[in-house]
Amino acid sequence: MELRQLQYFAAICKEMHFSKAAESLCTTQSNLSQQIKFLENELGLPLFDRIGKRIALTEAGTILLEQSQLIFERVDYIQRAITDLKKMEGGKLDIGILPGDGDLLFDALLVDFHRSYPKLSLTVTESTEVYKEVAAGTRDLGVTTVPENPNERIAIVPLFHEEFVLAVRSDHPVAKSKAIPFEQIEQLKMVMFGPEHQITKLIHDYCHEKGVLIDNPVVTNTLSTLLLLVDQGVGACILPRMLLDYLNRENITVITLLHPTPSQDVCILYRKDKYLGLTAKKFMEALQSFIQNVSDRSSRSLG
Repeated sequence: MELRQLQYFAAICKEMHFSKAAESLCTTQSNLSQQIKFLENELGLPLFDRIGKRIALTEAGTILLEQSQLIFERVDYIQRAITDLKKMEGGKLDIGILPGDGDLLFDALLVDFHRSYPKLSLTVTESTEVYKEVAAGTRDLGVTTVPENPNERIAIVPLFHEEFVLAVRSDHPVAKSKAIPFEQIEQLKMVMFGPEHQITKLIHDYCHEKGVLIDNPVVTNTLSTLLLLVDQGVGACILPRMLLDYLNRENITVITLLHPTPSQDVCILYRKDKYLGLTAKKFMEALQSFIQNVSDRSSRSLG
């Protein structure tokens, strides 16, 4: 059994069509069919049921496909580990983050990290499915909220505890208060991210818990617009305290929300069984150091 044969087999499973698979592999259909025949002869069982012009996996084919994926993952692990040894600063790193987190976690950090590792190809993608993408192996690292029931293959590295606060224009009547009860937001005009955003989902969960209704909020998809609307006195918004302290907008006042104080735990995720290169480890260290510095600054601003 050869790795190339397994790759041919996986390509057919993806296309469920011999000629399309042959085209994607840049080989002939006759060569592809021959390699699959070699596999079937070696295993002693057919891998595909031929139903007219259509094909379907047999039970043996299903088992082979599942195990082939594990083999491909190990081969990828080996290749990336060897590449890491040959060029310590090279390679690629794909990171998934929650929408909006780039403003807090990555804008300043990425500049410094790129200067330290200029040969590294770094991709940061905002997604609402960070956990699923890391679990599927399509992201090397994920920065997201701590999952409730993580797969045993997922490593969870705690990053920080995130507290959410109310942000209002500094001349707003509420700005005179250092803290207000959570349910008081019901009396305010709110500006919010769209319903798919993690922060909006979190706020709605707390509102549901307290029986609070937010009436006709102004909705935007960008942090810059959200802050502009607050700065112009259009409404108030709820954002992470660390983010607001980091941005330090002169015309925006931060107010603590009480009973409850919305919060969530943020972590780094990666696959335990997938090779974690030196660059990924260095990035995790840089991110942890950056968050610690921002957190220290936020603590000092609280006095």
